[in-house]
Order: sequence, then C-alpha cells, then structure tokens
Amino acid sequence: MALPNSIDETLALLAGGDYVAERSLATALFLALRMGRPLFLEGAVGVGKTEIAKVVASALGRKLVRLQCYEGLDTASAVYEWNYQRQMIEIRLAEAAGKPKEAIGDGIFSERFLIKRPLLQALESDVDGAPVLLIDELDRSDEPFEAYLLEVLSDFQVTIPELGTIKAAEPPIVVITSNRTREIHDAVKRRCLYHWVDYPDAARELAIMKRKAPGTADKLSREVVAFVHKLRGMDLFKLPGVAETIDWTRALAALDKLALDPDTINDTLGVLLKYQDDIAKIHGSEAAKILGEVKAELAAA
Repeated sequence: MALPNSIDETLALLAGGDYVAERSLATALFLALRMGRPLFLEGAVGVGKTEIAKVVASALGRKLVRLQCYEGLDTASAVYEWNYQRQMIEIRLAEAAGKPKEAIGDGIFSERFLIKRPLLQALESDVDGAPVLLIDELDRSDEPFEAYLLEVLSDFQVTIPELGTIKAAEPPIVVITSNRTREIHDAVKRRCLYHWVDYPDAARELAIMKRKAPGTADKLSREVVAFVHKLRGMDLFKLPGVAETIDWTRALAALDKLALDPDTINDTLGVLLKYQDDIAKIHGSEAAKILGEVKAELAAA
C-alpha cells in the first residue's frame, strides 16, 4: 500500500487499524512518512505508542521489525553477531578435507555466517517496501547504545568491520518510543520528528473502547472511562493507561456487567491497577466515593 498523501489519509489509515488518533499525532506521523524521518514518540506507559508502529506496518502491508530495548543492550543483540559455532564447524571440516591453512579463513566472515539482529534486518530490501522499524522503550537502554544509533538514524547504514558498510536501499520507517524514565540525548532527538502521546480525553477514550471492546454496554463504557479519568487525577504510583482501560472494560464485559458497582470495582481493581499500594488506596470507601461522583456527573450531563 502507498504512503498516505495527506493528514486526513493518515487519520484514515490509523482508523483502519482501530487506532483512534488525535489530529496532531496524525500530522506528526504524516510528516515523518513524507520526509523520511524517524518519529520519536514519548509519553506515559500504556498510552498507545507501540501500537502506532504495529498499525502502520499492518495498514501499509510492511514487515514490522521490533527492537525491544533494555539495560545492557549491545550490538550483538541489536545489530549483528557472528555464528561462531558454524564458523568453527566450517574450519574443522576444511581442516579434515586437507585444505591449506591460508584458504581455511576464506569465506568464514561472509553473510552466510552472519546472524542479523533487528537493526540490520531493518536495512534489508523487501518486495513489499521498506520495513517498519520499532525501537521500543529506548529510555531503558544505556547511553552508549544511543550513540551507536546515530549512524543508523543519520545514514541508515551499519558498519561491520569484516564486511564493510551495509546501507539500506530504501530507508525503513522508524518509530522510536520512550516512557521518559530518563532523558534521551538531544543528538538522537534532532534526527527525529517528536510527538508527546498523552492520555486521551474522555470522548476519544470512549471511542477507543467502542473499537477495542465492541459489544460492551454503553452505560458501562461511559462509567469505566469516567472512573479511570478520576483515577488519573489522583496521586497513584502508576496511573492506568489506555491498555488498562481496555483490559478492565473487557473483564467487566466478561462478567456480564452492564454498569459499575462498588463490589465489582473492588474485585477487579487488579485488572486496572498494577501496584498493591494503589489498589489499597482505592479499594473500599474511596472506590465507592469515586463511583458516586461518576454516576452523579454522568446523570447530570
């Protein structure tokens, strides 16, 4: 599928993948696609940053290459490494066949012994077009890895000492996400278009619920969204993201609930909140109080 030619087409592309996006996000994505620049998405956990790359890859019919970042990530896990076991077998077979020592090393450092990791895979040509490279949670990696990324993001190429420089014939579509557990270096951000992905407002989150949890009672969906928005205004260790709202809505629907009630909220808080301190803070009278406010506000609307 061809790249979108307008912001409206970008909104339609995301909507086709059940992603309800605000226009500013669609604008950033459209410009990133049009200009061939990486898109850097920052925001809280669970607001849908990773999902954007998945939807774009699916909608465009492109291969999705995902690099999940973590502390200690290095080139062997992110870019490439040599298959030393196969190389050793090749050397021993050559020695057994009586090949001269000078010839044994020929071809040992060739592509057939190369294990390609996500960054190198993303530089490969594909009949369906350049892949979508998702560099997920870059803030979890170490700063030296950020420095290594600069070559990839600047020239879309990787240098392998034994083989030389491998350059993408067509640059991949790059989406980088960060939960902002630490600041990403300016040198990386300068190579990207930036967008902050915030929690959706109530209307957009309700639209998301209708797509992600179809068949849920309208009253239940409205109460769930309103209740979650109340929680996001509280001092919790981990605020519930859109992913948790979807999970909670589906869980309540699985329990055949048509509306929220205090007992059900208390019994299912572990679907919505992921830390015991937060659950203890909301459980019981606080949950009943919030639910009362929600029902009163919805009735008055």
